Amino acid sequence: MFTYEELATATNGFSDANLIGQGGFGYVYRGILVDGKEVAVKQLKVESRQGEREFKAEVEIISRLHHKHLVSLVGYCISETTRMLVYEFVPNNTLEFHFHGDGRPIMDWSTRMKIALGSAKGLAYLHEDCHPKIIHRDIKAANILLDFNFEAKVADFGLAKFSYDVNTHVSTRVMGTFGYLAPEYASSGKLTDKSDVFSFGVMILELITGHKPVGSSYKEDSLADWARPLLTKALDDGNFDCLADPKLGREYDHNEMVRMVACAAACVQLSARDRPRMSQIIRALEGDVSMSDLNDSASPEHSNIHSSHENSDIHTSQHNENTEESKRMVLDSQGYVASVEYSEPSTEYGSNPFISINESCSNQPGNETLSSSSNERSDQPGNGSGKDEEEQLKV
Repeated sequence: MFTYEELATATNGFSDANLIGQGGFGYVYRGILVDGKEVAVKQLKVESRQGEREFKAEVEIISRLHHKHLVSLVGYCISETTRMLVYEFVPNNTLEFHFHGDGRPIMDWSTRMKIALGSAKGLAYLHEDCHPKIIHRDIKAANILLDFNFEAKVADFGLAKFSYDVNTHVSTRVMGTFGYLAPEYASSGKLTDKSDVFSFGVMILELITGHKPVGSSYKEDSLADWARPLLTKALDDGNFDCLADPKLGREYDHNEMVRMVACAAACVQLSARDRPRMSQIIRALEGDVSMSDLNDSASPEHSNIHSSHENSDIHTSQHNENTEESKRMVLDSQGYVASVEYSEPSTEYGSNPFISINESCSNQPGNETLSSSSNERSDQPGNGSGKDEEEQLKV
């Protein structure tokens, strides 16, 4: 735990010169601790609903999550009404900044593949190596931080929820970013790990096409809707000209493009139960499995999951109506962060401060760590809640 004075010193009095991001959550400052460690200090808005005890408990749990492709929490501060979170500093901004920011150089294909694979590994850790699993709820380009080697780190677990029982969904208020929201989640608030998979698929589509998740470059309501029929056609005829970012000038590995397109197509399916798990996505991106493995998401240990999600699925006949309803909710929402606007890329550290979790991940073999404390494991009993909450869509 840090004192207010320590963080004020680290950020030079929270000076404007050290301000690196802002949004609906508050402000993010770059800082240097007394030991020379560079950090990002997120100063939260005062009107947080969490009590001090809950805040401390959750922060302690977040600090135990360590993986090469996750941003680490260093500590926190509570001082009267001020609350701050201290993260490791990731120096090279966000995927959104590099991909959609004005005047940015063209990102080559190999870098796009590296970012897709690293992001997939971070998300798979949350879904499959944490017990209970952690559902992020806001996977998007603005929440993928990059180091100077363009290694990806999944950031901002502020919307995350625990899923304690693999056979059920979590009912929750609808939160996330329009354009990335899975259709069944946007329409019903029923959240599963497959909701994250859909959002990841939209992000892959950005890497493939160069398009934003919503925008004027296509007539459909979203990138996923525009791309869905084109993905099928491209995989059938092996011609990716209609999808590939023209800025690449066809300079991409054909086999890697096949894998990326197949993963995107599987992830953005309207039916949640037909989407693959993140571990399947990793194997497909690495070329370790045939593309048919992506359509084999109902393995024996998961088959009961899909039957329980039957009522959460959205079918084509409902999809357009639900999309319009989601857009209406966006326009009616108050105090949202308009992260679908890319002329001024979002903060490096996302838009939401908290993670609703009550038990940490175990560090599985093969997970690379970010600090000497990464071998810790928390076996505390969970206190998570699946209560239905009011709907609130945040873009």
